[in-house]
Amino acid sequence: MNTSDYTNPNDKNRDMHYLQLLSNSFPTIASASTEIINLEAILNLPKGTEHFLADLHGESEAFLHVLKNASGNIKRKVTELFAGDIRDKERKELCTLIYYPEQKIELIKASEPDIEDWYHITIHRLVAVCRDVSSKYTRSKVRKSLPEDFRYIIEELLHERTDDSDKAAYVSVIVDTIISTGRADDFIIALCNVIQRLAIDQLHILGDIYDRGPGAHIILDTMRQYHSWDIQWGNHDILWMGACAGNDACICNVLRLSLRYANLATLEEGYGINLVPLATFAMETYGDDSCEEFIPRLLKDNTMDGKTMRLTAQMHKAITVIQFKTEAQIFKRRPEWQMEDRCLLDAVDYQRKTCVLDGKEYDMKSCHFPTVDPANPSALTAEEELLMQKLHHSFRVCEKLRKHVKMLLSHGCMYNISNHNLLFHASCPLNADGSLREVEIYQGKRYSGLDLMHNIGMVVRAAFTSDTAPDLRQFAKDYFLYLWCGKDSPLFDKSKMATFERYFLSDKETYKEEKGYYFQLRDSETICDHIMDAFGVTGPNRHIINGHVPVHASKGENPIKANGKLMVIDGGFSEAYHHETGIAGYTLVYHSRGFQLVQHEPFTSATDAIQKGTDIKSTTQLVELSAHRMLVSDTDKGEELRSQINDLRQLLYAYRHGILKERK
Repeated sequence: MNTSDYTNPNDKNRDMHYLQLLSNSFPTIASASTEIINLEAILNLPKGTEHFLADLHGESEAFLHVLKNASGNIKRKVTELFAGDIRDKERKELCTLIYYPEQKIELIKASEPDIEDWYHITIHRLVAVCRDVSSKYTRSKVRKSLPEDFRYIIEELLHERTDDSDKAAYVSVIVDTIISTGRADDFIIALCNVIQRLAIDQLHILGDIYDRGPGAHIILDTMRQYHSWDIQWGNHDILWMGACAGNDACICNVLRLSLRYANLATLEEGYGINLVPLATFAMETYGDDSCEEFIPRLLKDNTMDGKTMRLTAQMHKAITVIQFKTEAQIFKRRPEWQMEDRCLLDAVDYQRKTCVLDGKEYDMKSCHFPTVDPANPSALTAEEELLMQKLHHSFRVCEKLRKHVKMLLSHGCMYNISNHNLLFHASCPLNADGSLREVEIYQGKRYSGLDLMHNIGMVVRAAFTSDTAPDLRQFAKDYFLYLWCGKDSPLFDKSKMATFERYFLSDKETYKEEKGYYFQLRDSETICDHIMDAFGVTGPNRHIINGHVPVHASKGENPIKANGKLMVIDGGFSEAYHHETGIAGYTLVYHSRGFQLVQHEPFTSATDAIQKGTDIKSTTQLVELSAHRMLVSDTDKGEELRSQINDLRQLLYAYRHGILKERK
């Protein structure tokens, strides 16, 4: 800092005010200098490992296992550390212990004849693994990751080695005392959790935690405790956020999807949503209806007796019909969306059992709609109104759902830019020529690219902000439906959502959903560069990372597109997609050496992993190797640290030239 640099007195006052605030944290030349030394050193550490996952769709067991094994990274480190020293079976046992320490210890104690010897060997091995995974972090960062009860002991063990003759007895006594005081189990559990914690520095979830699988609430409960993560909202997340905000069409869609896959665990066990009123209404209204088109899709572990299957189909149809009505009401209230052609109950000829779509008449599979008034198809009956009031209340008062949505708001948005990577769930709307498409949001205002994503995020938050103007708040609540199924929504970007057609029309040509131009053009390196330029993503090795559309790996589709500029990492975590993708999900790993894509096979269960030592079989593909080992200085964090260093150097100047006085 030089006083002659000041040309504007206000700038000088602002800078002096900032330096005075900074001096509260660093009151002396010595303290400021020490912090500069510390930050300069951090810049030269290897960058932390980032993991990117997408489209988890409620598959909590598989997701949690991938977190625990760091997408296979812990197994790789154990193999490298102990190859040739211990048998394969012992390495597998050690990995399982790291993943599931509480459960594995109980199994071992039941069968191990010399548990004290096992404790000694295991603690030393775990310390070696922990030392390896912590090697790229500062002592300060590692210390913050350690549990308070064992912080001092773990630090000592990490930084002292048994091969140092002067310290061998010291280390040995520490381990002996841990065992003799009856703290071995707790210590091993703590150490395993630290290894899991340090193996992944930052987790990016590219949307769609919800729907299909049974454990979305379990995933979000886990993320409440997770050290560092972000999410780019997916269309299914937005649907649940809309339900929480009180959008009845979103509530109906959430219920319909849960019933379609016979997956009520998240609704009933996770959030305590009362489905008895829906079941009662469905039995009374559709008791004489076969509801053939609404038989749920059962996944391999889901069994259901005939009576339950029939009731589920009746509930499925009941909420689907109400969904089409509530959607139509919003479409008519928002003519600017140009979605009134999706009010398809209006297009049905209930006498002839046909439906007119795009000027062409189609036969209906079935045409039993006891609650539809042909003169006013979108009107709810009195019974449907009462049912929706009860369901609306259940979603609105669910405290756990509100907490989870608050997490999605605080940790997420529509997009993220991280270390030269542009992350969003599905699409960036484009025109046919590849230019960014302008999309209207509210009161005729149109946006594209980054501005579009940012302003959509602002509208979403407006639905949950108490001081939002009433008109904007109502629009924001309605807008969740557009984000779910609107033609120009970055979370959908298709010509239509053919839900009605799939349920009720025989002609499969009507099921076709034309993808937007982004999906047609995204294989082009030029298009990807254009999008990244518009978002201000810089760097020679920049990328777009998406999920949303499952990659058909079994048919030879490559998740790496546009000459490496685009990575699509929806590998089908959900069991419902396994037959399409041929695999069970991807993890994109970005470490100091470059990018690796980890392809996962289906996960059996946590029980099998604990009892039999089974792990997710994963294969790793090198996507991009860096010319040099990337350091913290090459990351966004490095840029932030350099800015802090510059500020501290200005503070040093101010101290040394008497502009500010040190406070001894």
